[in-house]
Amino acid sequence: MSIPVVTVGQSREDLVGGLERLHGPVTVVRRCSELTELLAACQSGLARAAVVAEGSDELTASLVDRLAAVGVVIVALTDSASETARLTAIGVTAAPAGVDSAALAGRISGAVDQWSRPRPFQAGDSGFADTGAAIRTQPGAESDVSAEPSGAGQLIAVWGPAGSPGRTLVAANMAGELAAAGNSVFLIDADSYGASVAGMLGLLDESAGLAQACRLADLGQLDADALLRVATPVALKSGTLRILTGITRADRWTELRASALGVVFEKAREIADYVVVDTGFCLEADEELSFDTMAPRRNAATLRSLELADTVYAVGAADSIGVPRLVRGLSELEAAVPQAVPRVVLNKVRASAAGRSPERQLRDAWERYGPAAAIAAFLPSDSAASDSALLSGCLLLEAAPQSGLRLAIAELVCAPVQRKRRSSVFTSTAKRRLKG
Repeated sequence: MSIPVVTVGQSREDLVGGLERLHGPVTVVRRCSELTELLAACQSGLARAAVVAEGSDELTASLVDRLAAVGVVIVALTDSASETARLTAIGVTAAPAGVDSAALAGRISGAVDQWSRPRPFQAGDSGFADTGAAIRTQPGAESDVSAEPSGAGQLIAVWGPAGSPGRTLVAANMAGELAAAGNSVFLIDADSYGASVAGMLGLLDESAGLAQACRLADLGQLDADALLRVATPVALKSGTLRILTGITRADRWTELRASALGVVFEKAREIADYVVVDTGFCLEADEELSFDTMAPRRNAATLRSLELADTVYAVGAADSIGVPRLVRGLSELEAAVPQAVPRVVLNKVRASAAGRSPERQLRDAWERYGPAAAIAAFLPSDSAASDSALLSGCLLLEAAPQSGLRLAIAELVCAPVQRKRRSSVFTSTAKRRLKG
């Protein structure tokens, strides 16, 4: 069966004509004058492949994923080695501008065949956030990041339902404790509704680092050096925390596209031991609300973060409103991201809201009415320590090192790491830091 192809650009007549004369693997069904016309033709179901002879610099990862969602692969013609690397990074098949018709037809057939092959289910993708291709990373020379450990870092997502259960406080202080224990850590603010990590840490000159990183990823230009440049380093008493600040206004959520965000996470994993993501609250698959299925999704950043996370912490407020919200939220989380196995954290635990022996009261109620997931941790309410940290623009480990809240967060995040590493050096270091 011949593959229908659309083309754009002033390619050599003998090339397009040669494709038409092959009478076999491909058939040119339309020659477009500009990229927007090509997009419209592809989204109408007219073609299975698109040949971009000119204007490949306009191709982005988001655009590639939009076409992949409707079953169209892209082949771009270029003689530039750097452009070839960029195109490959965002999922485009590159071919030399002087390629002959038969070779080009082979490239098109190969790309379509590769796209059509059934791929094994990937635990990191439920399909809600992004219908495009799998995450791709940019090939090329290794960046000189000798100060950073290499390897696959762990991605930790901190999520919670609506109602200010304390997601950002928990996420930021988790990242701080991991950094203080000697790990390299990225803290990423992926909340598309109310990004607040920068404000919590007193980063007044906010530059939307995550949006910058997503823009570079969308263009296929994100590497380790670029990611380190857009991240904001925050020096702690021991260790350094690198932060990708969130969007400065809620209406900039369109800059956090799922495909680009996935690349940012992948690059962050390569240069950090831990990547801690502060997510938004909403899990609604908002593509169902739009007639344009190719439109950006506001909740894609949250859903993609949860899909790709190695560990998900579900944070809820420990009161008569927060607990039912968390129970309903966990049900929504299971439906939206079935592969997620959240660790439940009840925050702001206090006797005035839960009664005498609040942990026992909450555990008994959870066992009677809550979901199957057990409560992993109780974080005590400590408004004085939280206010002191917020006022000084720093983390609890610096503002209130002896706070019960700080120690509970450190135990929550560092104890699993300690057991996993089985390192006496780490154990002694963690104990010293927990004490002081």
